[in-house]
Amino acid sequence: MDPNLLYWKDQGQSFLSRLRIWVSLLDPSSLLASDAEIHKAHSLLGGGEKVNKKDADAVTLSLSSVHADSSAALPLVFRPPALLPMSAPLVVASFLPHTSVKPALFWQLLLQSYLAGFNHANRNSSSEQGKKMSMRQLLLIAGTVSYATCAGALPQILINRLGVRSAPIQTFFRSILPIPLSAALAFFNVLTVRSEEAETGIQVFDSSGNPVGLSKAAGEKAVRETALSRATLFGITAALPNLLILLLQRNRFFQRNSLLVAPLRHISVAFALGLMIPISFSLFPQLGTIKKENVEEGLQAAVDDGPLYYHRGL
Repeated sequence: MDPNLLYWKDQGQSFLSRLRIWVSLLDPSSLLASDAEIHKAHSLLGGGEKVNKKDADAVTLSLSSVHADSSAALPLVFRPPALLPMSAPLVVASFLPHTSVKPALFWQLLLQSYLAGFNHANRNSSSEQGKKMSMRQLLLIAGTVSYATCAGALPQILINRLGVRSAPIQTFFRSILPIPLSAALAFFNVLTVRSEEAETGIQVFDSSGNPVGLSKAAGEKAVRETALSRATLFGITAALPNLLILLLQRNRFFQRNSLLVAPLRHISVAFALGLMIPISFSLFPQLGTIKKENVEEGLQAAVDDGPLYYHRGL
């Protein structure tokens, strides 16, 4: 088992402990580290010696920059600390009240493309080591991005196609519909981009950290948990600013100073996203567990009593 997973097993089994860890891992300054520094930090974590407080920076760098299946450094823009600075401008722009369909499609295309890349880079790749990305996977990612882009721009498409002029109906399309739509598309993005994990299975480990074999049941559970966490992230990110703006628009001060609404919307979207990223990452353990009786029969016979462990991905 990778040293990163062993650390999560020891330190990240409760929500509050995971939240504390993720708050420190999402520091963007770790993006400045070189690959050599990352590999050195990962080697230190896997050295078998107890890590002291002076080595806390190395632990943070390893957990935030190294893929737990391949032990390779993650692509810079798809590391967890890069999610907020990379996605915040795209999320803010995609939630803007656009006047036409083209800008809505453009920003949705950028957002959904980045999320698909992030989901793919942080997947469980234990069954794919040494293999190149298949054409099927490429087509699946392209199809996911295309569908999510069109669906994400659906509120603006409906406003333009139907010629909506009513303020209450426009409010519904711009402020209410994006909330369940954002959550559903985030769920769909993870579910489709990482569908191979449920089809081929992912590596499961016994309580001692020894690999047991590939389990489709564990793969389905890992993808489902990650999809739910991502739906929570983008659903609440869409809900909080929209609800805040709807409340403030009833205030006389904001009615007299309507120009303040737009910057407040942008700031609140970025704030909600930054607040929800560590919370959504902490909803489920990075090193998940699955009961022995819930995996395939061939794996049940290979282990003693107790749960099996798997890398959930991110």
